[in-house]
Amino acid sequence: MDHHNFEGRDIPHIKLNSNMTIEDLVDVYASTGFNGRQLGEASKLFAKMIENDTTICLTMAGAMTPVGFGGIVKTLIEKGFIDWIITTGANVYHEDHFAWGLPVKQGHYDVDDNVLYEKEIVRIRDIFVKYYETLEIQDQVIQKIFKEKFVNESFTTAEFCNVLGKITKEKAKFPEKSFVASAYEYDVPVYVSTIKDSSLALNLAVHRLKNKQFNLDFVREILEQAAIVYNSKKSGILELGGGVPKNTAQQTGPLLDQILRKGHGGQDYIIQITDARPDTGGLSGATLQEGKSWGKVQDSHNDLVTIYADATIAFPILALYALSKQKPRKHKRLYKKLDKRTRDKLLLFRKNRYNKIQTHPSSNGHKCHYGR
Repeated sequence: MDHHNFEGRDIPHIKLNSNMTIEDLVDVYASTGFNGRQLGEASKLFAKMIENDTTICLTMAGAMTPVGFGGIVKTLIEKGFIDWIITTGANVYHEDHFAWGLPVKQGHYDVDDNVLYEKEIVRIRDIFVKYYETLEIQDQVIQKIFKEKFVNESFTTAEFCNVLGKITKEKAKFPEKSFVASAYEYDVPVYVSTIKDSSLALNLAVHRLKNKQFNLDFVREILEQAAIVYNSKKSGILELGGGVPKNTAQQTGPLLDQILRKGHGGQDYIIQITDARPDTGGLSGATLQEGKSWGKVQDSHNDLVTIYADATIAFPILALYALSKQKPRKHKRLYKKLDKRTRDKLLLFRKNRYNKIQTHPSSNGHKCHYGR
């Protein structure tokens, strides 16, 4: 679409009233400018993704669950609006506090952390958790669950979270307060993109010191994630923050295009909520349009929306709009299909293409011959 003209919509003189709904508010946002407009357009795009039966991946960076946002994720899972998840270990670990009834409280950011340490209070910005009453009890739960699970056998983080969700649903005091338990119930795969960078893996260290081996099959994870995208009629991502979860979801495109030569083209839709700058070269701030050059997205001009905002502000508005606009969808239950998708449908290479000597121009203008 050519935007180099003076043919856009007129900017309204906005009026608010006490009878407005979330749908009205999003319409207001979409009719304005700056990141308010982006939030409005992203909310409508998410609703479109749901309506088009898109296979939707939610990525979560940082720590969204300590502020209670796991409840929003849980609702979206139950409505069939989220089909698979890639997250940090922190979001899985801290979500379990709510399910087991462990204290998480509002604190303050303007504090003396030396004093908090003496009082055994751990701080996440302005959220406080107790060292023993919360973290140590949570650690005991994780250690007990995985005392025998996955020892001396390969596993994926999706399998890890599926077991955690099962135990939480069956034994936790408040299983209704866990998106991981709901993911287990509805067969939504939950991948932890860097599990060793979290308390989940730190608790496995206790067993490793007793000569118990844990063998994470990260290559199988990569194939499973690519298979989900490859076998979806439409594929999209809702990204809360950036970091490794963002790239893990998007790198399915380069795997399919660059490595496996499937000619897939990447995601059909991506919504990104981030506060990261694009000019520093970091992945968190990289524009979605840039991803086209890597084969991460189908079209750099359409169905990509970035909101430069705090996800704790924008995500509830976007989610509530979808809940108000869209009817619940049938659950895709991807977790139960992972083995079949990976084994039967993702054909890694066609031998006649993979073994063929291909000719490409090298950077100096000569021909470079190499085998794939």
